[in-house]
Amino acid sequence: MSRSALQWGLLLVLALLLVAGGFALRSLTRLFQEPGAEPVASLVGTLGAKRVLGVFAHPDDEQLVTGLLVRAKQRDGAFTALVTATRGEAGRQSPVVARQSELGAVRHAELLKNGFALGVDVQEVWQYPDGDVPSVPLEELIARIEAAIARHEPDLVVTFWPESGATGHADHRRVGLAAETAVERLVARGAGPRWLVYALTPREALARMGGPRGAELAAATPDPTHRMPGEIDTKLRGWEIHASQRDFVRETYGVPARVLYWLWDEEFYRVVEP
Repeated sequence: MSRSALQWGLLLVLALLLVAGGFALRSLTRLFQEPGAEPVASLVGTLGAKRVLGVFAHPDDEQLVTGLLVRAKQRDGAFTALVTATRGEAGRQSPVVARQSELGAVRHAELLKNGFALGVDVQEVWQYPDGDVPSVPLEELIARIEAAIARHEPDLVVTFWPESGATGHADHRRVGLAAETAVERLVARGAGPRWLVYALTPREALARMGGPRGAELAAATPDPTHRMPGEIDTKLRGWEIHASQRDFVRETYGVPARVLYWLWDEEFYRVVEP
């Protein structure tokens, strides 16, 4: 074979590899898409909300809604508040940055620092037992969330979808159920927010990459109504701020956070008017 023919052969092989890689990349990217959802630049701005309250379970749960929070503040000038039910004291450090007995205090501080970086106006960090929120009487949790809504007067509350909790975590599901119930009861009394928003995980990614449990969670996740940019650089900064959880994405999903968010570059929400 001539040198010229060998060169052309190598170029052909390289071209075929690139084409195959392109198809594989598109297939992988599609796992993190929800094309049926309406694309918006800012969910809060699109709805016209002026005051936002996030209700979540752990420090770093706000990483799921960085795009919503940042754009609500920077683009729309909305008031934002964040309630976190636990201090994350039962979490696994990744990497280890402190004595485990002091992890709750460390993660509490990380949460406050990241909330400040996101422009959150007010943060409340409660001290329910990390990993055991379902043991808290549901009525107690509902009443406390109702009181937080009364304090911050949001017209939009964002939380977990109770059936899946984004990741299936029992704490997430319990907090989502309590927040949903609190909003519905307040609305029934004419005192609640206008919008209840659920932060969702892309279903194809759950179903294809999460094993049998992921398939169950995907089936329990509803259709999102909206999708918006996820502010990826802000998410990456957030994992640096959450230093005790900095390597969580890589250790959990097997890829660096930058790679995951390169694929999962949007946030997905289901909006309801109770």
